[in-house]
Formats: sequence, structure tokens, C-alpha cells
Amino acid sequence: MSGFYGEDLATVHAAGFTDIARAAAGELITRLSGPSSIVEFGCGDGMTARQLCDAGHQVHGFDVSEAMIRLARRREPRATFEVGSFLDAAIPPCAAIIAIGEVFGYVAPAAGRPAALGAVFARCHDALDPGGLLMFDLAGPGRLQAREQRGWTAGPGWVVLIETHVESETLIREIVTFRDCGRSRYRRSDETHRLHLHRPADVLAQLRRNGFTARTLRAGYGAITLPSGLTAYIGKRKARVPGTV
Repeated sequence: MSGFYGEDLATVHAAGFTDIARAAAGELITRLSGPSSIVEFGCGDGMTARQLCDAGHQVHGFDVSEAMIRLARRREPRATFEVGSFLDAAIPPCAAIIAIGEVFGYVAPAAGRPAALGAVFARCHDALDPGGLLMFDLAGPGRLQAREQRGWTAGPGWVVLIETHVESETLIREIVTFRDCGRSRYRRSDETHRLHLHRPADVLAQLRRNGFTARTLRAGYGAITLPSGLTAYIGKRKARVPGTV
């Protein structure tokens, strides 16, 4: 899924859009009984990995953005990071898998269609220890509010403009980034992100069909309130029945 989070947008995201990732890391930490191996898809700039490593866990992060992986390696050298997608990366055995920030909903430009969640969950199930956790969030119907169709956010040395609309079951974000390159010059970068909108009942059914007990996190991640239409999920791989393979 190349084409997401080039150097400019990756830098801006790391500077001003990590609140949900931070909260999700804290939520996962409360659910792990001891030092654990964790796989993170859409690891971004490594903020989540840093919190998890600080808590004594081992993290293997994947992201399709080379720019994000460079930032993550600088931010948290204790973790392992590599360019890769939840669609086909070899998932190491682990106690937990997380994908924060609508990761599983992204539509790869080359494919032109959303990932089959059943196949994604099956891959995660095979990598997780019995009783292992799968925590993620996905955009659903209602994700786009009227007031959010156009907006902008600014920080030191950057401005990002976002225009959003929905076509059928796809949320489309047109993102324009202006970033200070020095000498009062700003560089413009444009990206288009497409996300499939998943109904929570369908997501839960797919999880259960692929060997998980599952529910939504109605309170979101800890104290943080998730945006309207964004649902957090927690799945637990069912333990093997004694005497079965």
C-alpha cells in the first residue's frame, strides 16, 4: 500500500496527530499481565512502540510508509521496524497485535478494493498465542460528520488541509500538506487516502468466525473519546481445547 504518508505528511502526523496512538498503547498495557511480544501494524513514527517498550514489552512494527519507518527507528531503537503491510507481511509469533488509526480499513491504491477482513483476522489468529489479543479500530458509517468535510490544522512549521467525502462505502480524504523547508519556503505535498467503512456488527462477526471472542471498546482507549464513527475492537484468540491439535 505504497503512496501513504510520504516524508511531509509523516512528519506532520508525528508532530500533531498521535493522541489516539498514545491512548491505545496505554489501553493495551493495562491488558497485558507481563512482558510480552507485540506486533504493531501501521506503527507510524514509533510513539506507541516507545510506550510499550518503556513498559517492558518487545515490539515488532510494520508500516507501508518508508518515511514513517525512518522516524520510528530514530524514536525507539529498542523495537524492530520494517516496511510491510498487514496484507502479506510475515507475522512473528506474539502475544498481542495492534493496528491503531483505521489501519485495516485502508484501500491499497494498486488493489482498488478493501482488504478482506476475514483473511486479515485469520492471519492474526495464526500468529497469536492462545489467549492472545488483537486490538484495532475501524471507521464505520457515520465517520464523516458535516462539520468535518473540510478543515485545517497548523503547527510549528506546517499546515495540513483535509477535504473528506464518502462515495458508496468508501471514505475519501484529500490531504494537502505545507511544510517549512527553510528560508520561509513551504513545500506542498498531496495525498489521497481511501478507507472502507465497516459496520461494527460485520467486524465482530468476522472476528468470531475466525477464532476470536470479540467485543467493541465502548469507552474507546482509556479516557480518550474517539471521533464519531470510529470504533475500537478487542479480540482474544480462543485457547485450544485440551486434546485437540
